[in-house]
Amino acid sequence: MSIIDKLLCLESRVTSRNISTVSKILSYQLLIILIITAGLAGYAGMYYGISSALGGVAAFVPNLYFALRINKSAGQPARKVMNSFYAGESGKLILTAALFVLIFKVPNITILPLLVGYIAALSVFWFALLMR
Repeated sequence: MSIIDKLLCLESRVTSRNISTVSKILSYQLLIILIITAGLAGYAGMYYGISSALGGVAAFVPNLYFALRINKSAGQPARKVMNSFYAGESGKLILTAALFVLIFKVPNITILPLLVGYIAALSVFWFALLMR
């Protein structure tokens, strides 16, 4: 087996591991959103649950977009991967802002549970980094 074959084999293992890591993080995000939403809905009522769920969605959807954008560029030259990264990050920020604009148009939204859902979903990334 040549050195190029070994490197290609290593690259495919790293890429598949990264995809599974991203899938796990997105799955954990959904789980946290569901748990926080159910907890707040049970504790304080339907409007708290809806607000929390919308906050979680405002974090999850842009992260999903970013993950799909980066995954699409896997295996391409480094320049294309970096361009995809920057475009994905820009799109993620724009999508987050657009989602919050739409969320604030929903009647009876409560800010605190909205932020709790948003921060809880984002915190999954922080804990994933700590667990590595």
